[in-house]
Amino acid sequence: MIVEKIMSKEVITLSPTDTLFDANKIMQKQKIRHLPIVDASNKLVGLVAQRDIKNTISSFLNETQEDAIYQTPIADIMIKDPMIGHPLDFIEEVALLFYEHKIGCLPIVSQHKLVGIITDTDLLYSYIELTGATQPSSRIDIRVKDEAGTLRDITNIIAEHNANILSTLIYQDDQPDLQILSIRLKSMNPLPIIQSLRKGGFDVLWPNIPGMKM
Repeated sequence: MIVEKIMSKEVITLSPTDTLFDANKIMQKQKIRHLPIVDASNKLVGLVAQRDIKNTISSFLNETQEDAIYQTPIADIMIKDPMIGHPLDFIEEVALLFYEHKIGCLPIVSQHKLVGIITDTDLLYSYIELTGATQPSSRIDIRVKDEAGTLRDITNIIAEHNANILSTLIYQDDQPDLQILSIRLKSMNPLPIIQSLRKGGFDVLWPNIPGMKM
């Protein structure tokens, strides 16, 4: 999946001459944590995060300075060279940027113009959608050896029960030569499939149903 599919295209922005008061008011009203800053041609020139505003406000020395601080131009506190993405970037590459650089949003730019924004919330929701967890379904976790043909054998058993697979995730088990295969099925009753998997010699970890015979 590419960024264009999940990014927000109607982006709320400010200009460098707008003030900290303007940014704080918009963030509270719109319930957002980041504001791209653009010039008159919609070229991205900076980014302001909610934490930047909080850090500036926390620098109050006394109440007489409050009005002056709220009138601080955005240009004085914005990140002037923010990381950016492109609409055709892959979601997994963008997710890696979020993880490695601990960022909360990524402005999306095409032909030097701001065309969208993606946030950590967008990524989380996209992940949930990809796993199929929002649909009526059930999950089966199977511990398998890292061998060619294992996934094929498992999907063949599932196909015998005319069940559809919504998603498949693979992650490392505690033992280096084993993996956990997590399959989400478009079925609310996975018990017959679990029985067939266990008869086929597969180690089904979840759901762990007491009394189920192999």
